[in-house]
Amino acid sequence: MNITRKRFLGAVGGGTVALWLQGCGGGSDDDDNGPPQSCGASGTAIAGNHGHVLTIPAADLNSLTDKTYSIQGSAGHDHTVTLTAAQLASLKAGQNVAVNSTTVSAHMHVVTANCA
Repeated sequence: MNITRKRFLGAVGGGTVALWLQGCGGGSDDDDNGPPQSCGASGTAIAGNHGHVLTIPAADLNSLTDKTYSIQGSAGHDHTVTLTAAQLASLKAGQNVAVNSTTVSAHMHVVTANCA
């Protein structure tokens, strides 16, 4: 049986999982010098996580408008988080940003992202 990193961390971490993955990209480990494809996976902590994942396209870090993202991942239900243009700029500058997800099934999650 193959186990994904996310499932391994979920099993190890119990009710709260912090996903701190290296890099700010979604590609391979090859040095292709291409731009990062996504950002949220590089440093995202989702409190009370049970399969949710946040991925922020790198192009969104330059957005002048707010962006809303699904964090469903492998969970049986979806939540969304909205990042303001100012928060996206903060991520681009290497700062942490924390936001609350929408409330679904009588619960929500605090999502902290870092794209450094």
